[in-house]
Amino acid sequence: MNLDQNFDIKTLKKNPTSPRNLFGLFMTGIASLFTIMAIVPLFIILGYLLTKGISSLSLQVFTELPPPPLVEGGGFGNAILGTIIMVGIGALISIPIGIMAAIYLSEFSGGKLADWIRFATNVLSGVPSIIIGVFAYSVIVLTTKQYSAWAGGFALSILMLPIIVRTTDEALKLVPQEIRQASIGVGANDYQTVLQVVLPAALPAIITGITLSIARAAGETAPLLFTALFTQYWPNLNNGFAEPTASLAVLVYNFAIVPFKNQQELAWAAAFILVLLVLVTSIISRLATAKRTY
Repeated sequence: MNLDQNFDIKTLKKNPTSPRNLFGLFMTGIASLFTIMAIVPLFIILGYLLTKGISSLSLQVFTELPPPPLVEGGGFGNAILGTIIMVGIGALISIPIGIMAAIYLSEFSGGKLADWIRFATNVLSGVPSIIIGVFAYSVIVLTTKQYSAWAGGFALSILMLPIIVRTTDEALKLVPQEIRQASIGVGANDYQTVLQVVLPAALPAIITGITLSIARAAGETAPLLFTALFTQYWPNLNNGFAEPTASLAVLVYNFAIVPFKNQQELAWAAAFILVLLVLVTSIISRLATAKRTY
């Protein structure tokens, strides 16, 4: 810092009403106002869900099946389990493919091919989820003649894939080239450099991207209406999940539009649990990335 800059700072401190200070305060206030405007809807939604959903929570909603109309009690344990199963299937499909695709784009590809792949990934991320549901219905349900958790997981994996590819690609790009050069300089080949040096360095951002994809998949309804449908029963492991499977998002959709109060209350409780699951997943990813950072 030179003497002129030091003089300017001292002058600004002595003249808080100077045009420069007033303009800075004005712009800071505008930025703070828009930040609050962006955060307020989130707290309104969470507060409304908390008010409507927590009053309907009890132990039995996690352990019992959905009740028929006008019958008190019941729960949505099958929908929670079904959501975990289908999101798990989607993650098992999309995470390895997405990470390998991103590694290829970042480390082993270049030029127009990589640009076209990134363009296709961006287009896929913008495809409406209902279109993906129709595609999965045509590929899986019409082929197997059966709604199933596998069809639902396949649809969710397509939704998750572009998020994982884009976030992993960007995370790998942020790793400095000097780290790659140092690894090659000590005798490592390209694959050893990527697997043992670059990927561990980018792991926190990759986990964050995976969490975002899981959060999106867990809240999707349209693809599951075409693929997994819904059922009032528990997922059947003996049948290999090759049958209609309940999910929280579809349960919220089904019960929110009926005129029966008991089912509407369960819909609010399920919506609250769905948001809570996304929050817990985000917290777990933050803890994992924080430990990795240290």
